[in-house]
Amino acid sequence: MAEEKTPVLAIMRPESYREKSEALAQDYGFEPLYVPMIRLEGIKDEGFEPFIQRVLAEASDYVVFTSANGISFTLDKLSETEKKDFITALKKIRVIAIGPNTEKELIKIGIDKSFLPGDYSSEGIVKALCSEVKGKKVDLARSAFGAKVLIEGLEKCGATVYETHVYTLSIPEGTAQKELIERTLAGEVNAFAFTSSMMVKGFMKHAKGLGAEETVKESLNRAVVGAIGTPTGNTLKKYGVNANVIPDEFTFEALLKAIKNQL
Repeated sequence: MAEEKTPVLAIMRPESYREKSEALAQDYGFEPLYVPMIRLEGIKDEGFEPFIQRVLAEASDYVVFTSANGISFTLDKLSETEKKDFITALKKIRVIAIGPNTEKELIKIGIDKSFLPGDYSSEGIVKALCSEVKGKKVDLARSAFGAKVLIEGLEKCGATVYETHVYTLSIPEGTAQKELIERTLAGEVNAFAFTSSMMVKGFMKHAKGLGAEETVKESLNRAVVGAIGTPTGNTLKKYGVNANVIPDEFTFEALLKAIKNQL
């Protein structure tokens, strides 16, 4: 009997996730093909200093982190003393985390009483907080590509919302990205793990660059396509690709588990 081949899984997360993601994929019986379709870059906008000052003065009622990156890119901009003072002040404020990874990152820095909404999404936060934020100040530290839903939703509930962009996302260009599209077209990739809308856009941009936007859709629709969260699934749909798998839990491990069950 022919030995079953290990399924090849395309992982397109930023470079900083490589080690953990590859190890996890191997644990689940995949051969990881790691090609970042997103690059993270720290930025500092005009909202950053006022955000830090509000937290230090305990003038914020809520601070929302929508990703673990939001936390690390915030702290990266502070000196050791500022960092200590900022974390001490955060402990006295209601801190909201989207998803278990964000919560874990907060626990690492000593914030162990963060609030985690049941639905790990912008909509989930709005729903969970709507009844209590009227007349309150809410600070968001997130990427420059954060969904407007969160701000609009909280403002509708009567909150004053401040936002600072602590990092941005760009699409890496290189031979690895080109090769992933070529291998996809050749049918050499069994499954794809899309963890954000920006990742889908990056993948499709590279396919378009090779003049293969239409054919790559066919290849994806023959493979198992997994997406974290409905927004990512909807972005795939816009490009004519069906997400076979959108796990209930918005984590990379839950996505791997769900993809594995489809193969």
